[in-house]
Amino acid sequence: MDAILRCENAAFSYPEGHGEVLHGVSLSIERGSFTAILGHNGSGKSTLAKLFNAILLPSEGKVYVDGIDTGEEDRLFDIRRRVGMVFQNPDNQIVSSVVEEDVAFAAENLGVPPEEIRRRVDDALATVGMSDYVRHAPHLLSGGQKQRIAIAGVIAMQPECIVLDEPTAMLDPAGRRDVMKTLHRLKEELGITVVLITHHMDEALQADRVVVISDGCVRMDATPAEVFCRHEELTALSLTAPESVLLLAELNRQGFDLQLDAMSPEACADAIASALQE
Repeated sequence: MDAILRCENAAFSYPEGHGEVLHGVSLSIERGSFTAILGHNGSGKSTLAKLFNAILLPSEGKVYVDGIDTGEEDRLFDIRRRVGMVFQNPDNQIVSSVVEEDVAFAAENLGVPPEEIRRRVDDALATVGMSDYVRHAPHLLSGGQKQRIAIAGVIAMQPECIVLDEPTAMLDPAGRRDVMKTLHRLKEELGITVVLITHHMDEALQADRVVVISDGCVRMDATPAEVFCRHEELTALSLTAPESVLLLAELNRQGFDLQLDAMSPEACADAIASALQE
């Protein structure tokens, strides 16, 4: 498949002298995919997200966006049009006092004609389920609604890929569910590549692929089922598997013989019920 993002032996060190944060990361993100990147605090996952958008440049190695070397300063505009970023705190991305103006802001900076901006704003708000809030003040919205407005502003730029750096970390469960539904809609309906930086296992479970980063290195890279079945390795990396996997593993220690790939609560319940009937 065609890679929209690619790291080749990429390393990064912050200038404060804290040593390398990323060490020789080689990774490709396929166009149209939904990839979750997991890691404990300080693992380097947020730094990797910033490399994908050329907010940071690798101190060694290369990062490519749709084949463009992020080190090419004269291509920065092209890179930012292809890859949009959504950060943890939506208040840091909201710049206007009216929702529709905020969603239009980035597209205006790209020089998009006014008639096209109107269409993009309406389409973006419809995509994130916020059409009824077009004239609202963003600061009066809930955290989840604000984050969906931030995502709409990126969608209005019509990027090929969206990288989200822990966008649900400050949200309640309802807000988290809303954001995750929006991300699935972006992938399925618009074909946008989604890269989600998260520490929530249930969110990573919804991705096509999970990449685990620890101490600046890629430690695992596989499907959610393949990654989370390795729950003991995850524990050693200061991470944990979904509760369904931990329950199945504990039952196996008690004498059951259950497959650990029943990840959802429903699949886990069905697996246990089948085992009890045997």
